[in-house]
Amino acid sequence: MIPLSYLLRFIEEDAPFGDLTSEAVVPEGTTARAVIIAKQEGVIAGVEEAKALFEHFGVEAEVKKLDGEEVKREDVIIELRGDARAILLVERTALNVMGRMSGIATEVKKLVERVKAVNPKVRVAGTRKTLLKPIDKRAIIIGGGEPHRFSLSDAILIKDNHLALVSLEEAIRRAKAFSVYKVVEVEVESLEGALRAARAGADVVMLDNMTPEEIAETIEALKREGLRERVKIEVSGGITPKNIEEYAELDVDVISLGYLTHSVRNFDVSLEMIGKV
Repeated sequence: MIPLSYLLRFIEEDAPFGDLTSEAVVPEGTTARAVIIAKQEGVIAGVEEAKALFEHFGVEAEVKKLDGEEVKREDVIIELRGDARAILLVERTALNVMGRMSGIATEVKKLVERVKAVNPKVRVAGTRKTLLKPIDKRAIIIGGGEPHRFSLSDAILIKDNHLALVSLEEAIRRAKAFSVYKVVEVEVESLEGALRAARAGADVVMLDNMTPEEIAETIEALKREGLRERVKIEVSGGITPKNIEEYAELDVDVISLGYLTHSVRNFDVSLEMIGKV
């Protein structure tokens, strides 16, 4: 689960000086029941995070659907009971977290299933194109995908802006000398770049913004030189739900998409107050 301290920042942002409307309208000490329901079909996520938020503010939260479960429209996900003001305070933050995480998890599962149907060995991964890393990365995992790097501190990924300053071979040599525990990945945009990276000892070669035809040609060249089995191949850049299966048909190991976090629509969830207890 995402650390509660991280989640509480959203409450602090949403109600820096309290929930003015609830404090003005709802009598202090009012106890109520409420439910969070799905308003569409998909994979639910963020349930544990929502539960933790409500319980932090003294609200009983009974989970009816677990993270990663398929839900249908009108399914009850969580039943709530407690102080009405507390329920209303947490409502929007909990729904925002669940909505975003469920939207990502739902889309990830769809794409993973489509890719696996074409090529069972290929994994679908996210990218760092998000500012909500704890939320988005966990949602990708719940949906059955690979989170990729969580941060710049996690792994070595040599990109074009690094190579504008240091040669590819020198960058790989330095990276290998820096740590024996970290996998070294190199982003390239051409067949020649892929061959150079593999020859220099890269563990993973990311083929960035290359067409399926260019990737197929590159993989064949790696095979001819006996390099394909020495590296993992990741493809990224310009990959969408419309063309992902074209990439899955190739002899690649990972398909990574920024789409999973920067373009996915929120999942529709709603909190409905049942009434006073």
